[in-house]
Amino acid sequence: MRRRWRDGRGTLVVHAANGETHVPLEIATSYRARTKGLLGRDAQNGALLLTPAASIHTFGMRIPIDVAYLDRNFRVITVKTMQPSRLGMPRLRARHVVEAEAGSMAQWGMRPGVGVQVSAEEPPAG
Repeated sequence: MRRRWRDGRGTLVVHAANGETHVPLEIATSYRARTKGLLGRDAQNGALLLTPAASIHTFGMRIPIDVAYLDRNFRVITVKTMQPSRLGMPRLRARHVVEAEAGSMAQWGMRPGVGVQVSAEEPPAG
């Protein structure tokens, strides 16, 4: 069953060899939210999930970022650090992309082969 998210917030759980890390997460599923991404920000607390996505760019970004490409099972395909004003190469098996401040993903233990889990916060009722 495919999971359908909406733009919002949640938690990224990284299942690394050294244990689990829980990271605050923004979820961008709409075209507008995915297109904006981290553009114009000076910092990022946590991570941003772009879904669906197979490539990204950093044109208009102010900070270098870490980028993790995930397959359909939320397993990390590759992790790259990108400087501003660069175009990332599309990854054929990628279905989702996670962005964070440069250096963050190494601290979380995100590397190829590591599985991650996404839990979205439910919107308030009413």
